[in-house]
Amino acid sequence: MEIAILVPCYNEEQTIGKVIDDFKRELPDAKIYVYDNNSSDRTYEIAQQHGAIVKKETMQGKGNVVRSMFREIDVDIYVMVDGDDTYPAEFVHEMIKPIMNKEANMVIGDRLSNGTYFNENKRMFHNFGNNLVKNLINFLYKSDIKDIMTGYRAFDKLFVKSMPIMSPGFEIETEMSLHALDKRFKIVEVPIDYRDRPEGSESKLNTFSDGIKVINMIFTLFKEFKPFQFFSLWSSVLLILGLAVGLPVIYEFIKTDYITKVPSAVLAVGLVILAVLLFAVGLILDTISSLNKKQYEMEIIRLSSKYGGKE
Repeated sequence: MEIAILVPCYNEEQTIGKVIDDFKRELPDAKIYVYDNNSSDRTYEIAQQHGAIVKKETMQGKGNVVRSMFREIDVDIYVMVDGDDTYPAEFVHEMIKPIMNKEANMVIGDRLSNGTYFNENKRMFHNFGNNLVKNLINFLYKSDIKDIMTGYRAFDKLFVKSMPIMSPGFEIETEMSLHALDKRFKIVEVPIDYRDRPEGSESKLNTFSDGIKVINMIFTLFKEFKPFQFFSLWSSVLLILGLAVGLPVIYEFIKTDYITKVPSAVLAVGLVILAVLLFAVGLILDTISSLNKKQYEMEIIRLSSKYGGKE
């Protein structure tokens, strides 16, 4: 089976050579693709010197790089890894095994279960952010994924060629996890070690701005993937507020046959009407989402016969 190692890169001249050499040692027959994302250092030249297939992606952002990789590369198994040398190459055999055995469409390299990520990563709020995103997604999908945001993953061709990538930046890993859960792809997690960046190598991830983008992306995809639950939640909030404002008005009317709190009555009616409208919107969009999922399933059947149907 043809295997490709996908390495999105931005200013990784210090580590990219070692990453390429390590994966060459572990998988000598695999093709290693490095996509340089407008680096201002020697990442492109060093990757070429170490024997990788190097291309340029001018649209800035990791999501844009992965989108181009998925469109342009055609192999049986894809392994995505960061170019910062934080993910040990020796775990790649465990990562690709479930794909080769057709036990998974996506394999997640779990950095969190064995504690190495918490020991190695000393950047403030990263651990908090990982846990927040993980717990939120697992709550929404009643799943138990241990590491939502890891950059070490393996995919089969069916997943890669049916994944509509919308995220431009570091939200891409979270989008992949949400997509796999929503579309019921088979997911396997493999515990891996994590090591922090070597001294002098700087992370491109901004804890706060990229964290906000991830939360916003979850919010957006929750609305698109589960519209009935999303709009029902807001409908319930408005209904409760409407009742809280309106019950004293109703009580006054029952007791005196007269209403003195006219503004409260108007506000209560407005809130209840909005609640009913949001509930109706949720029902309509849920029907549309259900139809889209059926169309997607039919497309998956077509792609399965092309990419994943042969033993």
